[in-house]
Amino acid sequence: MLTYLEANKAKADRYGVLFLHAFPLSASMWQPQLQTLGSAGLRLIAPNAWGIEGSEEKESWTFTDYAHELVALVDSLGIERVSVVGLSMGGYQAFELYRLYPEKIASLVLCDTKAEGDTPEARSLREAFIHAVEIGGADEAAGRMIPNFFTTGSYEMKPKLVDEAEAMITRQSAKVINATMRAIMTRNDATSLLASITCPVMVLNGAEDKVTTPATAELISSGIPGAELRLISGAGHISNMEQSEAFSCELLEHIEKVRRA
Repeated sequence: MLTYLEANKAKADRYGVLFLHAFPLSASMWQPQLQTLGSAGLRLIAPNAWGIEGSEEKESWTFTDYAHELVALVDSLGIERVSVVGLSMGGYQAFELYRLYPEKIASLVLCDTKAEGDTPEARSLREAFIHAVEIGGADEAAGRMIPNFFTTGSYEMKPKLVDEAEAMITRQSAKVINATMRAIMTRNDATSLLASITCPVMVLNGAEDKVTTPATAELISSGIPGAELRLISGAGHISNMEQSEAFSCELLEHIEKVRRA
């Protein structure tokens, strides 16, 4: 069973917005969007991946397993179709959800992510990460990940933002962090999926993201027929937290278009 954050749970709306969080954060990263879009009356669900913030812990799992679990959660809430908003790791999961359950997907919002699988070099770096976290725990994970999350100025000008992200990571166990990293390593390459995606798609990316760059976002948007690309000024990799107002504005505009269609 997955724990989750939500907004407007009392609404009998068959459409919802499903938020999928980045690694190694939690659903709490979506709090700014839950507040803004929740105020617009939308039904919102933001699950915690396995082992995070009370979700059932699994020693070994894949994004295919997780996609099935997400659909079971959505079905249990009486929601028939969702706009899936996935950032970084959440984007990988969004691709897998579409591959398995295209009929459930009203639209995709792919944020600061990529479609291709890991190269041998990337897998080697992830193995090194796993080994380091086994020794140093969640603090080691935070030390390696946090410097890649935001633009240079935010580390000095927005210390509460950095502290918030760090706290999400350090609340987790090394075992849970590494199980999630292994799921990332074994994900399906989604490159061949792009041309077959027929639902509305928006690609959102931090204009200053050095992890998944604007060029990476362009590769995704150019590969999906009719996809829109939006770059968020002043944002790095975790764009929804760093520039929450601009991110939420773009997201709300997309959802309104989907609902009118």
